[in-house]
Amino acid sequence: MINYKHLHYFWMVAKEKSIVRASERLNLTPQTISGQLSLLEETLGVALFDRVGRHLELTDTGHKVLTYADEIFSLGSELENVVHDKPTEPVLTFNVGIADVVPKSIVYRLLEPALRMPTLVRINCRERDLDSLLGDLDLHKLDLVISDNQIPVDTNIRGFSRLLGESTLTFFAAPKLVDTFEQAFPNCLDNAPLLLPGIASGIRTQLQQWFDRRHIHPRVIGEFDDSALMEKFGQAGIGIFAVPTAIKAEIEDKCEVISIGEAEDLTVQFYAISMLRKVSHPAVTAITAKAGEWLSRNKANS
Repeated sequence: MINYKHLHYFWMVAKEKSIVRASERLNLTPQTISGQLSLLEETLGVALFDRVGRHLELTDTGHKVLTYADEIFSLGSELENVVHDKPTEPVLTFNVGIADVVPKSIVYRLLEPALRMPTLVRINCRERDLDSLLGDLDLHKLDLVISDNQIPVDTNIRGFSRLLGESTLTFFAAPKLVDTFEQAFPNCLDNAPLLLPGIASGIRTQLQQWFDRRHIHPRVIGEFDDSALMEKFGQAGIGIFAVPTAIKAEIEDKCEVISIGEAEDLTVQFYAISMLRKVSHPAVTAITAKAGEWLSRNKANS
């Protein structure tokens, strides 16, 4: 039988991605935590973690065990409330995968309707590349994946891609970079330093085609799978970058950059990907009902 104290230690390490940080929260030595994890893996007969540099990453089996551990300790918390006559509400768990190329501000806006449901929702977000997320979706470890790409045609995963909405792209640059421009948009992009989303991004090919049609040849300084990291480099003045116009005001304020022009014929789409049997999840329904409304409103105001 599983030792639930060992399972709790595993749960804490999985959340912290570090034995040291988990030991600090549990007020135990790292050696104690490490020993208990080894006993749990011995009991289950499988490895739960892989060491990647200084961090621990869950194995495929580790992800499955974490899903059950989340439910077990959530129920334990509810049990404690019931025993002490504390009011408790049913909690709906919503496991979401986020393709790392999707801007975080867009993700929040798309997921927000799920937090406004009458039922209390606990959102568990996992951010990875789309292929990894689709694998987790196929194993039913995720209820939904948000991406700027549909399910690739060459995949064997049986899922459903719903278009949530779309947005044009706006180009941004730090003030010190804007001061060097000698031409108006879009010609100012020619030979200018550019930051591109990674090759896995749905907009990457469209961006390159957009430049080719206008005979514009920027100097690519960097490519980023993580949109937040690209924005940081743009904020530092390393290069020009493009993000959805729907979050134009937020990017200008947060990154202290200037919008230099909107590509009205260049759009990025956002999709909600789910397994066919998971489409009825209440949170998925709430998101798909409201996302298009928000993106359409921002498109009209851009």
